[in-house]
Amino acid sequence: MTVNDGFTIPAPKTAVRKTWLFWLAMCFLFLPGLVHAYLLMPFPGSQNLEAIKLCYYLEKIIWPLRIVGAVAIIVYAFYFGAEKRSKKIMLPVIFFAGAATFYVTDIQFKAEEMFKEPVAPAFANVFKNKVPQDYLVVGVVHNGVAKAYPIIYLGYHHKIQDEVGGLPVLVTYCTMCRTGRVFSPVVNGKRENFRLVGARHYNAVIEDGTTGSWWYQATGEAAAGSREGEKLAEVPYQQATLAAWLERYPSSLVLQPEEQFKPDYADLKKYDVTQPLDRDSNIVNKDTLVRKSWILGINLNGQAKAYDWRQLVKAKVFNDVVGKTPLLVTIKKDKQTFQAWNTVVDGKQLHFKTGTADQLTDVETNSLWDNNGLCVSGVNKGKQLTSIQSYQEYWHSWKNFHPKTSYLATLN
Repeated sequence: MTVNDGFTIPAPKTAVRKTWLFWLAMCFLFLPGLVHAYLLMPFPGSQNLEAIKLCYYLEKIIWPLRIVGAVAIIVYAFYFGAEKRSKKIMLPVIFFAGAATFYVTDIQFKAEEMFKEPVAPAFANVFKNKVPQDYLVVGVVHNGVAKAYPIIYLGYHHKIQDEVGGLPVLVTYCTMCRTGRVFSPVVNGKRENFRLVGARHYNAVIEDGTTGSWWYQATGEAAAGSREGEKLAEVPYQQATLAAWLERYPSSLVLQPEEQFKPDYADLKKYDVTQPLDRDSNIVNKDTLVRKSWILGINLNGQAKAYDWRQLVKAKVFNDVVGKTPLLVTIKKDKQTFQAWNTVVDGKQLHFKTGTADQLTDVETNSLWDNNGLCVSGVNKGKQLTSIQSYQEYWHSWKNFHPKTSYLATLN
């Protein structure tokens, strides 16, 4: 405003309108992308919000909003030309701020740019393999073909779209949840191509190429989009050390590291074998359950149960029942390889105890079983226990995606 002969004269309304136009353009250009990036990356406080649908719809309108913002800036610049020359410094500032924001939201913190997927995954047999045998792997078998995917590599890529014995597979791993999952990428008869879009509740979210629906990696369930509520079919897999996997499947192919990603793989060194201290907890008792405590989870017919990993390592063998299914959980002497089986054989429930060299003995017949669930001597010789899918992951993840889970801390 100006002063003339002692009277205050209001500033022209056009100046006020131009100011509002400037800030409106700034919001449309920068704010949606920043909010989107904040919610889809593990920034402080972002992952605890129920915001997957907000993220989903926000992504659909970011570019239309940016276009509106760009038009508003052009209109503003047209009127701004009549202002004092010194004020024109704002225009290049806006440009560089926009460029920096675009880099942050669309490159630096864009999941598919941060975590590249190998275009043509390379595999080798045991004779040409370069992967250390103490590495943990996600192993898949189909039609007599076995493939092993080291978690250190899979953890960086988050997903690898592949085939095993002619079966299309989507092999996934989320390091924030410690969740390995293998799914069929075939939805409604069509093989989908998936991209990584970010994370919600510290779990990777992927998008199918046909409908753009968003799916949680931990459950394979679509949480936003036209396929909301649908679930990807799960493909059986085992998590084991490469040595244990090759012992069972000596002709297995093993995913090899790609040279260009070696620095990224190095960031996950020891991830697969080290249980970290929980940064979000003041609890120092090593036997107390905290966010990043490892658990072994089982979900049978909608009944979920979690077992304290440290207790399982001590017990090595544990007989239990989930729902109405009697089962056996075992961890090998390497303290990394685990499996679960249904213990009903010929209509009778068996109970197991540890034998020698990772072998098992059933209490009922004293038959000897190997660590792959096959009876090698005794009354049940030749019988095979039926495998039950089990998972190793962080407690915070299992509890979030299985809110009604029961938890067993002490194994007697």
